[in-house]
Amino acid sequence: MQSPVESLATYPNVPPEVRDRSAWYGPEMAGRSDWIERLSEAEIAEVENAVRELEESQVDLASISATDVSLPTLAPRLQRSLDQVLNGCGFGQIKGLPVERWTTREAAIAFLGIGVQLGNLRMQNAEGHLLGHVKDMGRSSTDPNTRIYQTNERQTHHTDSCDVVGLLCLRAAQSGGLSSLVSSTTIFNEMRRHRPDLLRVLLDPIETDRRGEVPEGSKPYFTIPVFNYHDGLVSAIYQRQYIESARRFPCVAPLTQQQIDALDLLDELANDPTLNLMMELKPGDIQLIHNHTILHDRTAFEDFPEPERKRHLLRLWLAPPGARRLPEVYTERFGSITPGDRGGVTVKNSKATITVG
Repeated sequence: MQSPVESLATYPNVPPEVRDRSAWYGPEMAGRSDWIERLSEAEIAEVENAVRELEESQVDLASISATDVSLPTLAPRLQRSLDQVLNGCGFGQIKGLPVERWTTREAAIAFLGIGVQLGNLRMQNAEGHLLGHVKDMGRSSTDPNTRIYQTNERQTHHTDSCDVVGLLCLRAAQSGGLSSLVSSTTIFNEMRRHRPDLLRVLLDPIETDRRGEVPEGSKPYFTIPVFNYHDGLVSAIYQRQYIESARRFPCVAPLTQQQIDALDLLDELANDPTLNLMMELKPGDIQLIHNHTILHDRTAFEDFPEPERKRHLLRLWLAPPGARRLPEVYTERFGSITPGDRGGVTVKNSKATITVG
């Protein structure tokens, strides 16, 4: 990294360094296992019983809540995992769901049952999907209305528009598709130490493309700083490709050289192996990510030729009632800043739906 161009004294409005458990370095986390939970046979049996009960009750899966799912042993453990995500390192992994013996429908219902223990479901796209199916749809990110998860391309480090994202791996790719996590708190601290001038740029609002998913009465882009300091915490919201594609709108100015330099440095830090953590998701693994303190990436992948073997992950966007407070500016993207009732994508006439098959 380049040396500081000016001292911090030149930037008195730059927030202080954040020294909590959300600031970590990848090699340290790779040597720890406190972010991994392995389900017991009794807990798995509890999940399978809950799936049967939900099927028999014929409850509307698009409106289920924690009270509809009986997980007396597992639910308290899930709350401990959630605390690690919201107030600790910002991510966690739950291993051991026997998806190989379940149908896709059974796995989806099990994932929903676990997810609603952690937070309220939020819509992930203009179609109102509460349960996302992450797989290569043969699309290209050069299409300005394509979401990158619909391709097999590298995603690059980014955040999703919710408090917590959960992924359940049903099938892994033939090669590639690794997950990379990096602490956005650590990136903030590193930029503050070495390039406060560029950090200052990312504390100012910047336009990000909505990629065609525009709430009624809103602009086709939102304008929120990459780093937001509020209540002594730093929250990040970031997707480089969408910041760049927002320049397609006539009312959005081209990026300045200083903005480009700041974004380049952020990406350089996110890709630094001394900062990030690489993770392989195997069938039956659940990954939980706190979007406000973690940037996540997925490497490009090659699929198996057989359709039934192709990479397939399920995704939930969650709004935990106990999530951190956010600054008012997040209303532009999250619709609300009320914990438990914020985040997701809502457009005119959108209706919450779930496809479990």
